[in-house]
Amino acid sequence: MIILIAIVVVFAGLGFFVSNKLKRKFKEYSLTPLQANLSGAEIARLMLADNNIHDVQVVCVEGQLTDHYNPMNKTVNLSPDVFYGRNAAATAVAAHECGHAVQHATSYAWLKMRSALVPIQNISGKILNFVLIASLLGGFALGLPNELIGFVVVGAYGIMTLFTLVTLPVEFDASNRALAWVQTRNIVNRSEYDMSKDALHWAAMTYVVAALASLATLAYYIYIFFGSRD
Repeated sequence: MIILIAIVVVFAGLGFFVSNKLKRKFKEYSLTPLQANLSGAEIARLMLADNNIHDVQVVCVEGQLTDHYNPMNKTVNLSPDVFYGRNAAATAVAAHECGHAVQHATSYAWLKMRSALVPIQNISGKILNFVLIASLLGGFALGLPNELIGFVVVGAYGIMTLFTLVTLPVEFDASNRALAWVQTRNIVNRSEYDMSKDALHWAAMTYVVAALASLATLAYYIYIFFGSRD
């Protein structure tokens, strides 16, 4: 249990550091007006059009850094700072989310895999929570052998870890598509490109930390349930 607490504390600290760094970078890069004088919404619509995507809407949603692409209703959802912003930070985020729309339109394999894992991951999370809570309350009062419980816990957490790992190429690819497009389309100058790249780098680091935390926790559960075998 001490090892698990240590894992939680270490990666919670890393997550806090990366999240704060991302917010600071976004604020910093929001202060410099974009030379092209395009808002995040205009950039998103232009990138979609350049990729012959005409069935995706660009909408404004409440919150800060709540930007996301929804493949279910085909919407690029941008927070107010990004939707109306005319700076390198807004450019990076808007183009990144459109990168996901391009992935969807081109049937990008990693995105398809990630989407297929979503319902499985949700079920795995519920199973894991039930087993862990039941074991804490009743000392494995489920009436199941410890080995079987171990397989359930490791299997469920393994699927959740797989989801975090599959998310990495999806996010990095969306950023690469975004950066390539804003550069080729001359949306940004050199300094604005560097700011956009840096902002997306720190955004990606949030997913890297989550994946590493999940891997470390999975290794802990494997050790707890199966590490003492001869």
